[in-house]
Amino acid sequence: MARTGLTVERLALAAAEMADEVGFENVTVSALARRFGVKDASLYFHLKSAHDLRVQVAMLALQEMADGAADALAGRAGKDALVAFANAYRDYALRHPGRYAAAQLQLDRETAEASAARRHAEMTRAILRGYKLAEPDQTDAVRLLHGTFHGYVSLERAGGFRHTPRTTDASWSRALDALDALLRNWPPREES
Repeated sequence: MARTGLTVERLALAAAEMADEVGFENVTVSALARRFGVKDASLYFHLKSAHDLRVQVAMLALQEMADGAADALAGRAGKDALVAFANAYRDYALRHPGRYAAAQLQLDRETAEASAARRHAEMTRAILRGYKLAEPDQTDAVRLLHGTFHGYVSLERAGGFRHTPRTTDASWSRALDALDALLRNWPPREES
């Protein structure tokens, strides 16, 4: 029988909070059950498996990130849009490290299609249209931006930039300047 008050949404939110506190890799059904003061079996009424719990947290994180990015992008174009989008992404990762890690979870195709991941791609492509990039350059630029954002944030969170007195904010700002310059001067494709 379902425990009163427990829902998939409530479990996902509690697991997301736990992920931010102890790391996404440490979120388990058992740990979540302890948080609610119930037996593991009580949660399986709402969840199919431990993997399902991880997917629920990933879906929540992707939705939160997309909502934050959409709010940041409202009314912006060009470099302003690029910077707002990048800052929303970075700020979320720094504020919610466990949720951010969850958002990187490999989802099956059907689940990914149902997630907010599509919104992330659409927003990125909207920014790139402001730079007059068409396919296949747009796909290449989407991958470049996401790779740069994820790489920077991952290194920053891991302490990879602590060896120099220059602030990570200053380097981030310069990286965004460089990305803007690159996008405005995207190299032409060589015809094969």
